[in-house]
Amino acid sequence: MKENKMSRRSFLKAGAFASAAGMLAAAPAAANAAAPNAANAAEEENGLLGVFGGKPKYVFLFIGDGMGTAQIQSARFYKGTVENNGAVVEGELSFTQFPEVGSVTTYDSTSFCPDSASTATSIATGHKTESGVINMCPWTRDVPYETIAEKLHAQKNYKVGVVSTVNIDHATPAAFYAHQKTRKNYYAIGKELAVSGFEYFAGGEFQKVNGDGTGPNNHEIAAQNGYNVVTRQADAAALKAGAGKTLIIAEALADGKAMNYAMDAAAGEWQLTDYVRKGIELLDNKKGFFLMTESGKIDWACHANDAAASIHDVLEMSNAVQAAVDFYNAHPNDTLILVTADHETGGMAIGYKTTNYDTFLTNLTHQKMSYAKFDSTYVKGYIANKTPFEAAMADVKANFGLTLPTDPDAASAGKLLLTDYEVENLRKAYERTLEVGAASQKEMSQQDYELYGTYIPFSMAICHTINHKSGMDHTTYAHTGAMVNIYALGVGAEKFRGVFDNTEIYHKLAELTGVQ
Repeated sequence: MKENKMSRRSFLKAGAFASAAGMLAAAPAAANAAAPNAANAAEEENGLLGVFGGKPKYVFLFIGDGMGTAQIQSARFYKGTVENNGAVVEGELSFTQFPEVGSVTTYDSTSFCPDSASTATSIATGHKTESGVINMCPWTRDVPYETIAEKLHAQKNYKVGVVSTVNIDHATPAAFYAHQKTRKNYYAIGKELAVSGFEYFAGGEFQKVNGDGTGPNNHEIAAQNGYNVVTRQADAAALKAGAGKTLIIAEALADGKAMNYAMDAAAGEWQLTDYVRKGIELLDNKKGFFLMTESGKIDWACHANDAAASIHDVLEMSNAVQAAVDFYNAHPNDTLILVTADHETGGMAIGYKTTNYDTFLTNLTHQKMSYAKFDSTYVKGYIANKTPFEAAMADVKANFGLTLPTDPDAASAGKLLLTDYEVENLRKAYERTLEVGAASQKEMSQQDYELYGTYIPFSMAICHTINHKSGMDHTTYAHTGAMVNIYALGVGAEKFRGVFDNTEIYHKLAELTGVQ
């Protein structure tokens, strides 16, 4: 005899109905009086919304790529200690003040340490798949999954926006509009963007904008499908409500044709907050909207073990969330804001062996640029000119504060004075940089990979050194299986408290908005 099994989704939904029934039984008079309206509302909104509240008309979903609890806490600790002259004070971020908090598992069909394609698929569709796959069923990869964004667009006439600080066809943003057997089908992903019909896209450049060169580029395809393709910041700023379907590619592009790290952005350069504000302006309408915003370079910073760059991008994401909170304050009965992550990156730790039970996060204020900008601004020239180590270290002192014992300012360098052991590690990394530069994992020894990953050895050694002196560390250049948090504010926020799988984010949103 076949055993009848209840799925996890059915179990959770049955429990929710039981909880609602218990509340109604506790107040029979009120339940009876409200029964007709409650029944209609339940039918209309697909579930328990008559008990738990109304339907969110404006939905913000923020995804901090790679943003585990350590990334959040390091930003809070950094902010608090810097604002309080080094005191042990925890700073607040906009979303850490939200009333509801949950913890989310992130594993996929392939691994406990998943990638962004599969985890974003889980969030966007409620289905798990293989690492590297976007919105297609695992193993056979022949059945596409419809996303929450597509359903809200088609079934509820919500306007939809997708924003990212990395490439607009990168895995996380793509998971809300594309369906591909592999996340590397960049040109095809760009074509799916153009036919999505979504009203607003903004972020970094397409990764394979020209495809194989035999057809129109991704900008041209978007324009052919009715998009205003905007590549100048001044033109983006000039856009007004009613502008029509819009694709904004950031004017200032950095590593990987993505937006700059927050700490590298020039004065007046648009950052994540600006694109969220513009998205609100262009999407706002009486029927509703859904805006997914990814802070993608938190992940990139943590892959490179650059704690300071990660912290500044988390702080900028907090600013972007505040823009949504400002909107919520004007529409508190119609708005839901969710802030979460797809996975954790880097195995970030607050605490390091040689600092024992202490941290010195104010040391990170001496880091003036990300590892990526240091590579492009300085290291490229060192390699070309075979610059002497001591001359390179003068730039390190200016941009990271790390000071050689032989430097005239050594006596005033404080905790950023380098030990002989640290100098030797930096010198070794510098010599490898001039001789080899960055290399793939298969082209280096296990020791070299553990020391530098696939990055420029000198830049990695600098990041590791200032991290360690600040009381920070990382265990990997990849992703981890750590759980991530979800923060919720607004209509239906209470559904996101507790511990659940990342696929539940989709299901909870679907129930709240009534999509099928």
